[in-house]
Amino acid sequence: MQRSESRYRSTAEKMDRALLRLLEKKDFMYITVKELCAAAGVNRSTFYLHYETVGDLLAECAAYCNRLCFERYSREYADVAGRLATAELEELVFISPAYLRPYFEFVRENRPLFRAVLSRRGGLDTQSTFDALFKKVFSPVLDRFRFAEKDKPYVISFYIAGLMAIVAQWLRGDCNMPIDDVIALTMQCILPGGTAQGLRPLAARPAQYGA
Repeated sequence: MQRSESRYRSTAEKMDRALLRLLEKKDFMYITVKELCAAAGVNRSTFYLHYETVGDLLAECAAYCNRLCFERYSREYADVAGRLATAELEELVFISPAYLRPYFEFVRENRPLFRAVLSRRGGLDTQSTFDALFKKVFSPVLDRFRFAEKDKPYVISFYIAGLMAIVAQWLRGDCNMPIDDVIALTMQCILPGGTAQGLRPLAARPAQYGA
């Protein structure tokens, strides 16, 4: 890594952490560039070299936290991505306690950030994060469940939108509903009966939907 790139990442991480600390104390709309620079230990000119607005920093911070969230998943489950073609179908249903619990725990621990991002037009900016995951994980998984290529974006959008809607409602209640209950509700909404049956490959699936 070149020195300039390393310095850029270091500054970005300082700004991300500064924003997270400030969000613990006040609403995003009241956070100023001056406060951010003081909390991060950088000057205003450095801030504007990286961002045009505080909103740009929020978007970057959300992406930064997404990376931290994914790091919570154990090596055992991360290994599934390396054997998508051979894993049992049950292992490929990510709407399960093993995958949902780390995510909901992360949301609860970072409530101010998630509230700030959801309060802005467009809600959570999941596009950049899920674009990479779609190519590496979701698309091969949907192949295993015999979805046609043209239908995959719709399926993924459905699952992401549903999960984000549950997160948003949970945040409105300050995440007071126990995580076990939120997981059970999520599975009930997305996978009827809380099982993999909602995604099982169907022999009777019409030809135009893949076979």
